[in-house]
Amino acid sequence: MFSLMKAAVGGLTGVCRVNGYKQGPLLCHLKVLVAGLQTYEIPPDYSDVVLPAKPKLKFMNKVPNLKRPRREPKKLRDIQGPTKGADSFTTGQYGIVALGGGYLHWGHIEMIRLTINRKMDARTMFAQWCINGPYKPITRKSLGQRMGGGKGAINHYVTPVRYGRLIVEVGGKVELGEVQHILTEVAKKLPFPAQVVSRESLEAMKKKQADMEQNNQNPWTFKQIVRGNMLGVRRVVSPFDVHHSGRFSGKFHFPGRV
Repeated sequence: MFSLMKAAVGGLTGVCRVNGYKQGPLLCHLKVLVAGLQTYEIPPDYSDVVLPAKPKLKFMNKVPNLKRPRREPKKLRDIQGPTKGADSFTTGQYGIVALGGGYLHWGHIEMIRLTINRKMDARTMFAQWCINGPYKPITRKSLGQRMGGGKGAINHYVTPVRYGRLIVEVGGKVELGEVQHILTEVAKKLPFPAQVVSRESLEAMKKKQADMEQNNQNPWTFKQIVRGNMLGVRRVVSPFDVHHSGRFSGKFHFPGRV
């Protein structure tokens, strides 16, 4: 049977010529797979990465070590506007940046610590905090108490966070794809919008904002309108909006406004 098929195909040779070789009409539609060299990307160099002695996140106290804690007013300006520090990486390559303001309770901090410490590989990774422990007191009166009688007792402590502040850094001999799922899981559970960034993406965000302000084609910007007091707009605009040129509304940030 095989010899008959071979003779049938061989009898049809000479009908089609490809690159000087005689082939039959059936063989003209067959593709010849040739093994070739496959190129791979050069792996990153981690020769300059030094892992610390304690690579995991340290435990933070629920209550600050104060001899006499002082009750404070609400003072919502702690979470308004851009951050005044911790907006760039120190030793890590990846992290979580806050895209809005808010308060971190001790439960949020413990969630971050447990999630990262359980899922990270301490042999090739390390993590470190970019925030302080809870230090701002939050007061609350007991249930059923009448109005008045002074300020309530301290109920718990929180950590204020502003826009652009790094929450935690992760580094080591790893790439972004190895830690992105861990940091994304943490960022979804925070009480404010947050995003997973690397050194390159964080610099790209800052550069994009600077380019928008420099290459803006609209001559009537919020800053010029407010400073010029056009149509008496200063009567309804707060000093906070004047200082930040309308890029923030309380704890919220408007990325498209320049």
